[in-house]
Amino acid sequence: MSIELTTDFAGLSNEDWFDALDDVAEEHGHFERVGANHAAAFIDQGKKLLVTFETFPEICEQSEVMEPRGFQAARDFGWSHLAIVARGESWFRDLRLYQYFDRLTDDGFFEDFDEVLFFGTHRGGYAAGAYAVAAPGSRVLSIRPVATLDPQIANWDRRYLEARRTDFSTRYGFAPDMIDATQHTYVVFDPQEDLDAMHAALFTRSNVTKLRMPRMGTKLDHNLDEMGILLPLMEYAMNGDLTAASFAELYRSRRDFVPYLRQFVGWLERKRDYSRAAAICRYVLSEGKRPYFAQRLRQIEEKAAREEKMNATRAAQ
Repeated sequence: MSIELTTDFAGLSNEDWFDALDDVAEEHGHFERVGANHAAAFIDQGKKLLVTFETFPEICEQSEVMEPRGFQAARDFGWSHLAIVARGESWFRDLRLYQYFDRLTDDGFFEDFDEVLFFGTHRGGYAAGAYAVAAPGSRVLSIRPVATLDPQIANWDRRYLEARRTDFSTRYGFAPDMIDATQHTYVVFDPQEDLDAMHAALFTRSNVTKLRMPRMGTKLDHNLDEMGILLPLMEYAMNGDLTAASFAELYRSRRDFVPYLRQFVGWLERKRDYSRAAAICRYVLSEGKRPYFAQRLRQIEEKAAREEKMNATRAAQ
């Protein structure tokens, strides 16, 4: 039975927020400040363990109640939860954090659970893969992960030039090598985001399933959440039931997800596939009033008519 996990984090500043996380974790498990830049909050319930990696700024952005993403999974599924929270953009590269996971391994912490899932997005996705080596036989769900920022390997990624000063060459360093002992790793990414796709390519392994979300951009976790399929995705991954087919079934919900449909229409329009773009607009309008799509439909029909007229003129010359 799931514990009653109540939080009151909304509106708290950085230090107050970590103090409140300390209170909640101590009530239901334990809390530890891991060096100056990280904290570990453990909620003890159930024989399945979710390990998440997030930054405080990300939590503030993605959650109205400002709680770690795994708290809702702990409530819904009765899982234990270990939240690793960074104060800023540390990329979870810290000697004290390495030592913390070393200690968990030495103490047999992960062996107390029937299933273990490491989860994170982007920076957290990197960490989920990198630290999964501490729990052989675990699973990883990594959303648009970075493999490394070591300029010797990923000099083509110039998004985080300052972070290149961070050492990615020592322990827990190159995430794709750290997933070799996982039972399975799931990598979710948008193949049309070139840099994300290049990092995803580095995770090519026999125990890796790549799940593609084309035309979804960089806010994949937010979009999955908005579609109501992030928690089911976690549950499938935890139980080892996540496959290309089960993901495709969940991902069908994009057909009614307006932000995706807007991007899809724009992509088709840029390809001059006006008939399909117009068909999507009509589909959305059939479901209710959507002024944006009504306006886009008029514009698309006008563009299609102009192009048809120009083609007819050229053919007549």
